[in-house]
Formats: sequence, structure tokens, C-alpha cells
Amino acid sequence: MHQHAHRHGSTENRGGKARALLLASAAATLAYVVLAFVVGLRAHSLALVSEAGHNLTDCLALGLTWVGVYLQHKPATASKTYGYHRAGVLSALVNVVSLFVITVLIVVEAVGRLRAPAAVATGPMLWVAIIGLVMNAAIALGLESSGRHDHHGQRDVNVQSAFLHMVGDAFATALVILAALVIAHTGWVILDPLLSLVIAGLIVVSGWGVFKETLDILLEATPAGMQADEVAAEMAAVEGVEAIHDLHIWSLGSQARAMSAHVQIADIPPSVSNQIRLRLCTLLAERYQIRHATLQFEHAGCEISHAGCQLPESGAAGHRHAH
Repeated sequence: MHQHAHRHGSTENRGGKARALLLASAAATLAYVVLAFVVGLRAHSLALVSEAGHNLTDCLALGLTWVGVYLQHKPATASKTYGYHRAGVLSALVNVVSLFVITVLIVVEAVGRLRAPAAVATGPMLWVAIIGLVMNAAIALGLESSGRHDHHGQRDVNVQSAFLHMVGDAFATALVILAALVIAHTGWVILDPLLSLVIAGLIVVSGWGVFKETLDILLEATPAGMQADEVAAEMAAVEGVEAIHDLHIWSLGSQARAMSAHVQIADIPPSVSNQIRLRLCTLLAERYQIRHATLQFEHAGCEISHAGCQLPESGAAGHRHAH
């Protein structure tokens, strides 16, 4: 028995707003990348050039996220029966990996600059960083309000990855502003490459959580904050349920969860067992936001082995089920 529910209208409307914001944000970020890179070269500021690289990654992240949001709202097809939920997760993974690649490049260049410090024109560095701070903060706030939570209160890991990019950039740009002021008043040009190393650290910290979460989804791990044993215990407490076993819970994407389980009940007519199914599906949807639930009803217990769950062969009634 399989149960699932969709609220396509409101979800599609939210997805359309997110896509429009992501597209506008990507265009603004690309313009800032060009500005920061050109001014960074002319001002001999590695921190500002690093910011351009960081923001270029953000531009890529926003573009890939736009693609992910578009694909994950496409309806399911005969060949892709769960739809395109994983497209958004793959986009988030690419975003985070690109961050780590940029981090390596920043560290290599910063180490070289520490060995041979160069003079920095702090005036252009300061004003470009101020523009970047305003832009990154505005985009981060927009992403938080439009895509951080869906109507069930769940985070969208795809939009969240872009949000983390922009938050990290806002902090990094604020540090560039501070460094420009300090260098202007003290002449400590070594702060420029040191700040680049700090930016690299911020990139790693901001991206690690999303990296781990996307891997968990792709590996079909139990969703974060959920314990399979607790779910089984609550299901077993539902009226009419005798036992729950062979339970599996996984994420289809950042906003969709699925579950399958064997449900042991008494030998009763289907019209009666349907009431048990409705009670279980209501529990799963309201308590755990699981709306793709496949429940296999049984009135005889399975033998549990290392290969999975299996019933003893007994004529036509017997079955074997292994994972």
C-alpha cells in the first residue's frame, strides 16, 4: 500500500519566486566579480582578488541552484517516478565542491604573498568591499526569506547552499573592509594575504555542513534529526498494529522523504486494515513529514536474517523479501 500527497500549486509558486531571485542575484554577483577582480589587480589587493574568486563561485552556485530549483519542481514521469528531487541535491554538492577548489587556490596564492608582501591601494579596496557587503547581505536576506524553509518548515538544502555562500561572502567582505582601514592607518600590508587565509577558512566552515548533508541524501541515510527506532516505536503504538519491522527511511531530496516498512497486523479484512493504513499515513505525514510511505501488511512474522526480511515458504502464500 502506497500513500503520498503533493501541494503542487503553492510549491510551484514558491519555486518560481526563488528562481527569479536566484537569476537576479547571479547577474548582480557576476557584475561585482568583474568589478572586484579589475580593481583588485589595479590595487594589488590579494584579498580583493580572492573576494572576486569567492564571488565567482557564488555566481556559479546561484546559477546551478537556479537549475536545481527548476528541475526539482518538475513533475514525476514514467521513467523518473520520484521526479527530479535529486537534481537540486546534486547542484548543492557541485556548489560546495567548487568552494573547496577555490579555497585551495586562495591558500596557494596567499602563502606566496606572505613570502613577498606587496603594497596595497586601500581606497579602491575599501569602496569595492563596501559595495560587495551591501550586495551579499541583500542577496542572503532574500534567499533566507524565499527558500530557506518550505511550507512544512523544512530546509531546502539546495537554496540553503547558495544562502551559505552569500553569508560567507558577507562576512569575508566585512573583513576586507576592516583590513583596508587597518592597512591605510598602519601600513601593515601583510594583513592582505592573512585575510585571504581567513576567507579560505570561512569557505570551508560554511560549506562543510551542506557537503555532509548532500552526501547523506545521496547515500540514502536516515534524514537528519530522525531515528528509525523511534519512528518504528510510534508506528507500533498505532491501534491495530502488532509489530513494525524491515523499516527504511530516506530522503528523495531536500524537501521530500520516503519510507517503506512491513506492518504486522491481525488476519482481518482489507476494509478494516485500510483504517490502520490511514492512521499510519496520518502519523507519518504530520509527525515526520513523510508523504511517500509504502506499507506492506502481514499477519505472520518474518524471519530476520543478515540478508533482510523473509517469510518461510508456504505455498502460494509464502514470500521472500531481501535487501
